[in-house]
Amino acid sequence: MAISDDLRKTLADPTPLYFAAGTADLAVEQAKKVPGLIEQLRTEAPARIEAVRNTDPKVVQDKAREAQAAVTAKVAEVVGSFDTDLKKLGEQAQDLALRGVGYAAEYAVKARETYEKVAERGEQAVKTWRGEVADEIVEIAADIEGPAEPAAEEPADEPAAEAKPARKATRKPPVKKAAPAETGADES
Repeated sequence: MAISDDLRKTLADPTPLYFAAGTADLAVEQAKKVPGLIEQLRTEAPARIEAVRNTDPKVVQDKAREAQAAVTAKVAEVVGSFDTDLKKLGEQAQDLALRGVGYAAEYAVKARETYEKVAERGEQAVKTWRGEVADEIVEIAADIEGPAEPAAEEPADEPAAEAKPARKATRKPPVKKAAPAETGADES
């Protein structure tokens, strides 16, 4: 029974649906920014392409060699600084593992907060969507029904309508008398 209870709770929780709605709402918001970014790239692209064309390949190769030399020196420095004391390395590994657990917990909390924020955004988006639909339905209904008629006459009719069923409910149905049985006339 515990599994079915957990399943019911999971299926009854609207938060994942709100999260999906919030994600969709964020995606639409970000998609609205795309035309501006495309226009910006379109205006900046010629200048960037021209800068790449004018770059001297020898300068690029020299910068790559400098970066490679810097990386090699840094790796040699790090490898050279390794402490051969195994106890110290063990302590450092344990410290790093604890830091990793701390970071993981911190990121889990941040992820949960972000999930809840997006779910709240989705809930608001759903409410907005529902409100817009409800407003449209009310407008359509108002157009179909036309102007509302004065309701002054209706309250006078309502008490009389309520009194009649009350009387009918208190009356007893008429009792039918049994018809006398005919004897001997039809026996042949």
